[in-house]
Amino acid sequence: MKILLLSRYSQMGASSRVRFYQYLPYLEAEGISVTVANLLENGYLHDLYLGRRRRFGALIDAYIRRLGYLLKSKHFDLVWLEYEILPWLPAWAEMMLSNLGIPYVVDYDDAIFHRYNMHSHALVRGLLGDKIDVIMRRAALVTVGNEYLREYAVKAGARRVEYIPSVIDLQRYTLNLKSENPVFTIGWIGTPATQSYLRLIHRALIEVCKDGNAQLVLVGSSQTGLDGVPGEIHAWSQETEVAEIQSFDVGIMPMPDEAWEKGKCGYKLIQYMACAKPIVASPVGVAKQIIEDKKNGFLAAATADWVNALRVLREDRRLRKRMGKVGRAKIERNYCIQATAPFLVSLLKSI
Repeated sequence: MKILLLSRYSQMGASSRVRFYQYLPYLEAEGISVTVANLLENGYLHDLYLGRRRRFGALIDAYIRRLGYLLKSKHFDLVWLEYEILPWLPAWAEMMLSNLGIPYVVDYDDAIFHRYNMHSHALVRGLLGDKIDVIMRRAALVTVGNEYLREYAVKAGARRVEYIPSVIDLQRYTLNLKSENPVFTIGWIGTPATQSYLRLIHRALIEVCKDGNAQLVLVGSSQTGLDGVPGEIHAWSQETEVAEIQSFDVGIMPMPDEAWEKGKCGYKLIQYMACAKPIVASPVGVAKQIIEDKKNGFLAAATADWVNALRVLREDRRLRKRMGKVGRAKIERNYCIQATAPFLVSLLKSI
């Protein structure tokens, strides 16, 4: 079986790495050959995270390369697609595959459709508002990372929709029984694209961290402007991310209760739990499914909720350990590639 993978990013992009690349060894072991053709290179993400203007010429080159692979799609049994073939253009490419009888599977771990149907410009909404709906309807299979995305795909008229959560590899996330930090460490991992969410809990962090009782460690962010909150910013790398999370005492994920955020798949929560860390998150979208309140972490809406949850965890080491153990067990059952890979293989073979 030969598959053409049209991913969005290279290894630096979390969505491509988590939803596609980590499965490749399992597919190969099943006799499935995958040709990878990512749209955007690492340089694009570097520019994006640093706030630099994207190079128009590089984007044109990326689109030309993708069209080249699209012309080769007839030599494959299946096209495996991340989101869409050509961003910000109508679904002509997906319609071409469908009309030629080339089946494609499309995956979503974000509410990409809201980039178009909720765009501020009426022209974009008019031209592209139903683009993702068309892609979903034409797909042989739509895979999604949470219930919000599943519901959208069903309403869009997708023929077949299957749920596959974003997961970690247990072989990478081994348990590390390190000693407690001398100062209670609140940890967050992400990118500059999502670091603004931390401002939602700025006042709570000031309160919990005052008098030197706690610190905030950020992995993958740029400067956040969280004045009055002591802590450090560490660079992200795939090689060090697990060790970074293992150094936390608690992992956090604040988010606003808005449409785009409801499409998130909570990967950082899964990473925290895989490292046996308790978690605190806003009760938005998939967090309400991943977090069992007061068992493996806390759901916190208001500032007072965040302050109380973080203080309780700061003062009770046994509770942190107990919640971490419960979270790790849930990862081993439901949120690891060892559990989802056989299901993904069966889905692709069924197409």
